[in-house]
Amino acid sequence: MKKLLDNLLFLLLMVPAIAWAQSTVSGTVTEASSGIPLPGVNIVEKGTTNGTTTDFEGNYTLTNVSDDAVLVFSYVGYTKQEIAYTGQSSISAELSEDSSVLDEVLLIGYGSTTKQDATGAVSSVSSEEFNEGAIVSPEQLLAGKTAGVSITSAGGAPGSGSEIRIRGGSSLSANNSPLIVVDGIPLDQRGVQGVRNQLNSINPNEIEEFTILKDASATAIYGSRASNGVILITTKKAKKGTPFTIDYNFQFSVEEKIDKVDVFSASEFRELVENNSDVADVTLLGNANTDWQEEIYKTATGGIHDITFSQGFENFTYRVNYNNTNKEGILRRDLYRRNAINLNLTGSLFDDNLKLYLTSIGSFDDNYYADEGAISNAVRFDPTQPIFQPGNQFGGYFEYTNPDGGVNTLAPRNPVALLEQNDNKARNKRNITNLKAEYRFHFLPALKFTTNAGYDYSEIDGKQFILAESATQQDGLYQNFYTGFNRNQNLDLFLNYNSNVTAINTDVDATVGHSYQEFYVESDLQVTENGVLVTRPTTIDRNALESYFGRVSLDIADKYLLSASFRRDGSSRFSEDNRWGNFPAASVGWKVKNEPFLEDFNAISNLKIRGGYGVTGNQEIGQNYGYLGVYSPGQQTASVQFGNTFVNTLRPEEFDENLKWEETTQYNAGIDIGFLNNNLNISFDGYYRETDDLLATVPVPAGSNLSDQLVTNVGSTTSRGLELGVTANIFNTENFSWTINTNATLQEVEIQSLNLSDDEEFFIPQGGISGGVGNTVQLWKPGYDPTTFFVLRQVYDDAGNPIEGAYVDVNGDNAITEEDRQPYKKATPDVYMGLTSNMSYKNFNLSFTFRGNFGNYIYDNVSSATGFYQELLTPNGDGYLRNGSPDVLNTNFQSAQFFSDYYIRRADFVKLDNISLSYRIPFETLTMTASVTGTNLLTITEYDGLDPEIFGGIDDNFYPRPRGFIFGLNFTY
Repeated sequence: MKKLLDNLLFLLLMVPAIAWAQSTVSGTVTEASSGIPLPGVNIVEKGTTNGTTTDFEGNYTLTNVSDDAVLVFSYVGYTKQEIAYTGQSSISAELSEDSSVLDEVLLIGYGSTTKQDATGAVSSVSSEEFNEGAIVSPEQLLAGKTAGVSITSAGGAPGSGSEIRIRGGSSLSANNSPLIVVDGIPLDQRGVQGVRNQLNSINPNEIEEFTILKDASATAIYGSRASNGVILITTKKAKKGTPFTIDYNFQFSVEEKIDKVDVFSASEFRELVENNSDVADVTLLGNANTDWQEEIYKTATGGIHDITFSQGFENFTYRVNYNNTNKEGILRRDLYRRNAINLNLTGSLFDDNLKLYLTSIGSFDDNYYADEGAISNAVRFDPTQPIFQPGNQFGGYFEYTNPDGGVNTLAPRNPVALLEQNDNKARNKRNITNLKAEYRFHFLPALKFTTNAGYDYSEIDGKQFILAESATQQDGLYQNFYTGFNRNQNLDLFLNYNSNVTAINTDVDATVGHSYQEFYVESDLQVTENGVLVTRPTTIDRNALESYFGRVSLDIADKYLLSASFRRDGSSRFSEDNRWGNFPAASVGWKVKNEPFLEDFNAISNLKIRGGYGVTGNQEIGQNYGYLGVYSPGQQTASVQFGNTFVNTLRPEEFDENLKWEETTQYNAGIDIGFLNNNLNISFDGYYRETDDLLATVPVPAGSNLSDQLVTNVGSTTSRGLELGVTANIFNTENFSWTINTNATLQEVEIQSLNLSDDEEFFIPQGGISGGVGNTVQLWKPGYDPTTFFVLRQVYDDAGNPIEGAYVDVNGDNAITEEDRQPYKKATPDVYMGLTSNMSYKNFNLSFTFRGNFGNYIYDNVSSATGFYQELLTPNGDGYLRNGSPDVLNTNFQSAQFFSDYYIRRADFVKLDNISLSYRIPFETLTMTASVTGTNLLTITEYDGLDPEIFGGIDDNFYPRPRGFIFGLNFTY
């Protein structure tokens, strides 16, 4: 009994000690510069999972604090602060804004990290760094901003899409575009039907940040769709504790063509024809002086209105944005219009243990499409002819006719008539909605469960009418009605554990999850065939992807970084034998700056070495079931008659039952260095990538399949590159700041094998051109870049002029044949770069962006297809004349020389993409900012054509990129 009493007495004496050792502390966290309370600040007892966050007023209470504990106060964008606990009941903290880029949060697949902890090739571009201007297509915000990323717009049409390449792409004819994830929803890489660019549904003004995952160690968590990189788009959200804010932004733009294709003027064309009257019919000349390119282009205007309402409470925030965009194209009757609403809601429950996020983007995209065939016809149409010829059968427009009065189908068409007699418009209604829920387990705060449900739905309704009197119509009114919808559903479920393990001084971040995504496309078409409106059978396109993934990242002693991920994807696009693919990745990092031997070396503020390896895939092969022998509805003209009934036929499609994943293995090494308190930051990366089992559309021998073209696995490619990014804060004073960002990328892509043949000279023709039938000027061949040109080597006279029909006899057989064509130059640049400068003086801001490509070439198809006398001086009897390139005066070519390397032109360029000046005027309750921006202002190049920046390298029928001037006003209340 005595022993029991002694034990009870000992416990009673220990109670005060326990209470003293496990105490409660409270306080307030404020911003150091303003004294404003900071909600959502994390307070954690260092080395444990015991933590809490501040409320709306910046207050917190933390229980069970151990004696001699250290409290860590952390908040995104602010310097972390540590305060020792020595028994005080109240501890308050003041946090200062963190000017260091190292603590910047980076999104990665299914999670986030910081710049200092990232081991892969990951970069981000925030809204403060975006390109300026009346931008409709969101990807244009990124052009020239980061190493390894090339963005080439398809042309000057309003809202036209762009070719995005991260590290040059990895495939041949499979999709080479990156996977784009919007607020957690991976978009369909095939796009949506009926629009110029599927990203146009996203208001550029509502994008907060782009995060670009470039190497396989960063992208492999997305597995089968990550070979060409991943772009994560984050839209803007309101922040906790922010007052009710109204933001209105208005932009008015004027755009005009910069240049025209060089052709003969009316007077020059008359002189040309009259001087060659022995082959040209002079009587066909007209009396007009028509500059057809001036007639099809115009000065285009545009307007963008943005109004946003936002507010942040303690447990709830909202942001609502309405956008109205109207933008004309410089080609007549070309118009893009967008009406969109963006909604972002966030909420927290159960002491912030449950967080809810709702993002919804709803848009109406209206496209009024001009007939871009008018561009090439404006180059070719006789400038001595008038636009109108009243009283004729073509609606009053001049057209060339045959002796019987019918339209001359061989002659070019009146370009103005092509525009005015064609009414083609479509409306796309789209909604992208994502609901995300995060639950942090109360009994284990380091463990978090996330569910992410996304839904992307769009409907297209398009109508096209070409008037019966149009010279393009031989069977009366042309009608085309196209409708359909796209549905993309996504569900992610994953667990994340993030904690510091004190025993081994290691931060552990582990994620494991499951993802399912299904794509469904349905299309209907009614179109005029032989004068009759025909209803085509409904087409349905459906495929699904199921995935399991995991990742573990370790930060050991704040010095050594290890990360490994694995994803297993199953796709309905492949047979059961080839359905599942495994995509592992691993990377390491060393924070050299945190080593003792560099701690006191203040000139270097950051030094990290990185290395990574990973395997990714590509499943974007066009058709969904290329491994199955499926049947498709035949054309109406192939119907079979049974009595009075016509029955549509079915046709078998080609297939490859052994079709499988395209697989890319990539190695990456990088170094990040910061100098002078990170006012100068340099990132350098080198990569090597090899793609096997290439998915490509290739010719196959007649009779070996159900078509002469087949999607199959054909071989391998390799690519390598070096990337350099430099950011310098040159000045950073109270009134003046100046930041420069520059980047450069050196790249090389080479086909290693095309295993359809053992012939070392085997190649696959590519690069179709205008002129002749089925002509191509590029090739796929082992040892060469996929955009390499395939031409004859031109022979020149002593004066440097090309000799018609004289080419190098490469094989020495005394004849110029197909065997004498040689791979020569390429369209892919060796180097591309970007330079952005941003200066601020008091309330003034001046920024500009340059971009450049070097080592790339263009095939001048305009000159090759129109710059010879047989094309210009149509022989007697054809009944028409054609205009074309004055380059014929340089070559004196009588007939077409399509395969001459004379037409391969150097296409290096440097462009001043934009320059913007703004002035901010603060009032008591209102801030007004006025800005003036110029876009596409200057191009420095040796190329004589319209524009040296043409994706693929073949210059023909290009929609000119306009020069723009934008006036903007922004009001924030």
